[in-house]
Amino acid sequence: MGLLSRTREDIGVVFDRDPAARSTLEVVLAYPGLHAIWFHRAAHWFWIHRLKLVARLVSELSRLITGIEIHPGAQIGRRLFIDHGMGVVVGETAEIGDDVLIYQGVTLGGTSLKKEKRHPTIEDHVMISAGASVIGPVRIGRGSRIGAGAVVVSSAPPYSTIVGIPGKVIEGESARHDVAELEHGKLPDPVARAMNSLVEKLNRLGVRLEEIEERQDCLEDKVSEHHPADRASALGKDR
Repeated sequence: MGLLSRTREDIGVVFDRDPAARSTLEVVLAYPGLHAIWFHRAAHWFWIHRLKLVARLVSELSRLITGIEIHPGAQIGRRLFIDHGMGVVVGETAEIGDDVLIYQGVTLGGTSLKKEKRHPTIEDHVMISAGASVIGPVRIGRGSRIGAGAVVVSSAPPYSTIVGIPGKVIEGESARHDVAELEHGKLPDPVARAMNSLVEKLNRLGVRLEEIEERQDCLEDKVSEHHPADRASALGKDR
């Protein structure tokens, strides 16, 4: 795909993903997420051609202008849309697939100090909400959605919905959805869900314990009826 066609594709994605976009000129001049992607393409070209200092300088210029830091070594697919984008950080060994949507404050970070794969792999059609962090060489499956503020430290299967700290999968592959839609007000709370489950188990145990106590009382009454002497002796000892 030529440079002009790729540029048109990038602009088209903005109109597809952002209802606030009004004109091509506005998108070209006033969308820092788009600028960051264009800067990254140049930086990545220098990086793979072993001009790494130049690549880092282009990346640094991009960060100063857009507020988005993408390491020139990161691999990014087609039609990535970074909405707003301020504070987004993408590490050196991160891999991002096609048609990914990233909001402001997202971190694709690493934990290892070794020169190895240490950043996440984000498959196609993933949406990462504002303030979320995906840490380490984990893989987020195709079509997954990560809730705002989540901290994801383990891999997730395709079409997952992930929320919380640490991130928990609350929906699996059977839940197909529009990746761009994630109604946070309707998301279940995994901690509250666990607490409710614990309360239900305690209630069932309480009912079971009452049944056992009732059976024990009935059994004692029957023993007293058949052995009154033992009952009287027991009462005498109590006195």
